Amino acid sequence: MSSSLAAGSCVPCRRGAPALSDADVAARLQALGGAWQLAPFADSGVPVLQRSVRFRNFRTALAFTNAVGAMAEAQKHHPALLTEWGSVRVAWWTHAIGGLHDNDFICAAKTDELLAAAEGVKE
Repeated sequence: MSSSLAAGSCVPCRRGAPALSDADVAARLQALGGAWQLAPFADSGVPVLQRSVRFRNFRTALAFTNAVGAMAEAQKHHPALLTEWGSVRVAWWTHAIGGLHDNDFICAAKTDELLAAAEGVKE
């Protein structure tokens, strides 16, 4: 299912649309493999899909961040990105619904494809 997720495209999500059910989130999370985790966003309790990746240096971490940013712009769905020396944390969630949507899992799978082609990954 991960490759089918990566083949998808984000669709506009309107405020008030339903977030994915816990069962749907669990199924999609399993399809992504074990690298993505659910975590609450700050103190809000809103669930986010996040992954941290280690890189050899800042240059390779920044190159990956820029690749994720370009993909996010193309999908019109934007993550929280934290780039530090040798690591990047990517977090996806849908602000408009305060939860997780198919778009988040599509972009997570696309992030995984970018990671597979990235230089300097230390995982």
